[in-house]
Amino acid sequence: MAVWDRLRPSRLSAREQRLLTLLGGVLGFFLFLVVPIGIETTILSRKAQNERLRAALDAVQAARPQVRERQARKDAVAVRYRKKAPALAGFLEQAARAQKLEVIDSQDRPEVPIGKRYTERSTVIHLKKAGMYAISKFIEDLEKSGDAVAVTRLNVRRRTGEPDSYDVEIGVSAYDRSEQPRTTDKDKK
Repeated sequence: MAVWDRLRPSRLSAREQRLLTLLGGVLGFFLFLVVPIGIETTILSRKAQNERLRAALDAVQAARPQVRERQARKDAVAVRYRKKAPALAGFLEQAARAQKLEVIDSQDRPEVPIGKRYTERSTVIHLKKAGMYAISKFIEDLEKSGDAVAVTRLNVRRRTGEPDSYDVEIGVSAYDRSEQPRTTDKDKK
């Protein structure tokens, strides 16, 4: 009670009354102006943060069709590589016979690793006295087979003196996916 008795305006000097009035004005200014401005600033910063989060969520929602499309392509590749590609020499011989082409010889090449998960097997075949239509149908049949095979080499030489007669060298590669990725010396370290 002694402190409050001292603060009565009748007991304060003029200088102390002015200081007390000034202190009251500063406190009033702080309570009525600075605190609301601080709260408003906090609200605006959180609102801006919410807008950024909303924009990020909208971007994620908008990207869903692209993600589905990418996943569908990835699944299509996985389906294509699910079964191992056939033995190339027999596969090519059978496809050539279907187009009435004669395979003179075939040369299997050694397997080559492609990355950590894939291997490439390749075979080169030679066709003699083949017509262009039969060659194109043969290549089309290879591409449409559904197996992971691709024509990687094509060398066509025209036979002189014979119309629509070509000697052809075709390189075909088959790609197989191994179940476990290969480990390299880098991976072991």
